[in-house]
Parts: sequence; structure tokens; C-alpha cells
Amino acid sequence: MMNEFPKGFLWGAASSGPQLEGAADIDGKVKTVWDHWFETEPDKFYQQIGPRDVSNFYFRYKEDIQTMKELGFNSYRTSISWARLLPDGKHVNEKAVTFYRDVFTRLKENGVKPIINLFHFDMPYHFHEKGGWENRDIIHEFAFYAKTAFDYFGDLVEEWVTFNEPIVPIEMGFLNDKHLPAVVDIKRAFQAGFHTMLAHVYAVKVFKENQNKGKIGIILNLTPSYPRSENPADQEAAKWADVLFNRSFLDPAVHGTYPSELKQFIENEQIELHYEDEDFALMKQYTVDFLGVNYYQPRRVQAGDKASNQDVLQKYFIPYQWPEAKMNPHRGWEIYEKGLYDIAINIRNNYSNIPWYVAENGIGVEGEEQFIDSLGEVQDDYRIEFMTDHLRWLQKGIAEGSNCYGYHVWTFIDNWSWLNEYKNRYGLVRLDLETMERHKKKSASWFYELAKGNTLPEKW
Repeated sequence: MMNEFPKGFLWGAASSGPQLEGAADIDGKVKTVWDHWFETEPDKFYQQIGPRDVSNFYFRYKEDIQTMKELGFNSYRTSISWARLLPDGKHVNEKAVTFYRDVFTRLKENGVKPIINLFHFDMPYHFHEKGGWENRDIIHEFAFYAKTAFDYFGDLVEEWVTFNEPIVPIEMGFLNDKHLPAVVDIKRAFQAGFHTMLAHVYAVKVFKENQNKGKIGIILNLTPSYPRSENPADQEAAKWADVLFNRSFLDPAVHGTYPSELKQFIENEQIELHYEDEDFALMKQYTVDFLGVNYYQPRRVQAGDKASNQDVLQKYFIPYQWPEAKMNPHRGWEIYEKGLYDIAINIRNNYSNIPWYVAENGIGVEGEEQFIDSLGEVQDDYRIEFMTDHLRWLQKGIAEGSNCYGYHVWTFIDNWSWLNEYKNRYGLVRLDLETMERHKKKSASWFYELAKGNTLPEKW
């Protein structure tokens, strides 16, 4: 049947340590950049809710994992906290080992495969003070952290991820002020991005040299770039947007080489990139086994302004609002389901049809309390519609040969989201911020039927 998904398809959700765990200042964990930023500038955060407690998974994980089972999950992706496992970067925190081993064990006992990510934007603050991703030393610090995680949890985890959305800390931290260091400097952005990519490569190297079981990949937020028109200048703009925000990590991760256009950009902008001779050979040698793809919205662009002195990127492309766009008014993002199909076909055609899965897809809605019915359930039909429409396009991509093996919604329980905190809710399960109680939304029951049947529900 066209409506069925491949046998063994992964169904579940994604989250991260800093957005879900809480317990940010106990049991040996040290400060991350987010802990520090909230301490020093809490007014930057929408609701003045810091990362200390967030959704309290650290204390509620046993019941949360049971709920995952009740939702039909057969897989779940989260991250380890570098600042919890290696507080000083060198010595292992045994309390962290106990916590993570119990989480991974309970997931497996409940039929939920753990997919474990090493880095989700939560740089330990002591490394940030030394330059963070701009300091080449961070490559080897990260490789040591990766080896520690593989050594302590490799018997429980067979599917590892190095980074979630590595472009985001670069874009948000070096091209605007939404992440630390909150500077606008394209040259610093490129150096930090290069070191991030090398940290990924060295982690893959450690994994494969140590003959760890399982496989290792990376999760990228791939955002298809659509030109305003067939005009060559608009087409050129879409090419540059794709090169800078998709292919800058996608090509080296899968093919082991940077796109020639990215090298041209570096020359155009006279960016001096510091590297060592062996860097590119290692990049070529240590590519990923699989790819995770986060997809929320497309990127629409028009011809750049070559005379722009305000923003380097505006010389190459300028954002364009498509008049026919269907919008999520809460997030200000376009909803374009076909983008997921276009990603599937791009991976099939241009990236050796590498095995991949949808690592995040979901819709954030502000003020979900208005949709709570008399029984206390959020009637989130909009979330069901969002997932259904995206999954239909994904099915088309799979039917046409794209090697997709899973779908994870963002997210399981409403979680904390950086400067926006809990402004927009994404979960299948509602979190009451006052009591920390969890309540399944209507979409949770729908997701159970989807996962257990491995088929899109015909009616709901």
C-alpha cells in the first residue's frame, strides 16, 4: 500500500539535554554558555526562565520513558551534556555516567532505541572563555569527550550523532545576537564553522578507529532554497543560499569535501582560514554513515545587492516573502510540506542516496492553553495536520527511491527553547510550567496510531 512506511521505520521524537534535563547546577554539572548568559543577562530571555530546571527530565525520566512507550515510540533522540559528563573537560563525573546509563538502559527495556547526540548548542562555559569554536584546541577537546562517551555508553548506544544543526551556533552566534558570542563577523564565523566541522571529523575518526559497534552520523537543518523567479540573478541567489547554509556542512560530512562555490566565497570575501595540511585528508577519509535531517521551513530568496555594505550576505541573496505562502503565525515561519520531498530527492540524486531519517519536524504554537478542552486535553489538530501533510510528501520521496528510514517529531514534551524558552509549544505532551505535570495532547493519540500501524491514519 502507498500509505505504508518501510518495515522497521523509526518513529519517535527528538529533544536535547539542555532543553529537557534540568538539574543544571547539581550532581557535578558545570555551567554552559546558556547558564552563564541567563545569569548575566536574564532580560534577553523571553519569560526570564533559565536553563536550570527546564522540563525536569533528570528527575522524571522514568515516567517520561514509560510515556514514550505509550506513544508507540520505537526510537528517541536526545543529547549528552558535555558539561555534565566531563565537568572540567578531563575527568569523568560518575553521577553523570549513572544517570545516562540508566536512561539508555530504560529506553532499550521499553523498546525505544536511543539515538544519542554529543552536542546540541551547550558549550561548557570554561571552553567558551578560551575561545570556543574559534580556538583550534576545541577540536581535540571534543574528540576526547566523544571517546569518553563511546567508551562509557557504547554497549548501550549503537546510533551516535556528533552535532545537531552545527550551522546554527555559527549563524546565530557570529552573524547575529541570538547565541553567544553574539557578534557579527563573517570571518570569525567561517573559522568557528571550520573548527566545528573538524571536531565532527575527529569524533568520527575516534569512533571508527576504536571499532565501536553501530554507526555514526550528523544532524543538519536542511532548508531548501527557492528563487523568486527564473531570472538568472534570482537563481544565482538560491545557489549561494544553498551553498552557505546547507552544503557548507552537508558536502564535507557526506562527500568529504567542501563545495567549490564555498571556496569561491572565501576568496571573494578575502577570508583567511587557518588550517593544517592533514585537515582535508581526514575530512575525506572520515565521512558519515547516515544523515539526520531537521526540516521546518523553506528559504525563499531573490537577487542580492552587490553594492551592499551593510551585510556581506546581502551581496549574494536577500530573503523573499512568497505571496502565496501558508504561514505559521505564531513562529512567523512558512509551512511548505513539499520541501521535505525536495530534500529526499536531493539526497537521493546528489548524496549517494545515503541512509537518512527525519530527525526533527514539528510546529510551534503560542498560547496552546486556548485549545484545552473540558477534559484538559489540548486539541492540537493543527499539529496532526502539519505532520500528516509532511509525511505524505515524505512517502512520495520514499516511493521514488529516497533511502529514508525514520521520522522524529520535535518534540516529545514541551521543552525549553533558548531565548524563546516556552513561548512556542512543540510537544506531543503538554508541560504545566507551575506543577511540571505532563498531559498528553490529542496529537499523542494520533502519533500512537501512526507508529503502531506504520501507516498514516486514514481518518482522525
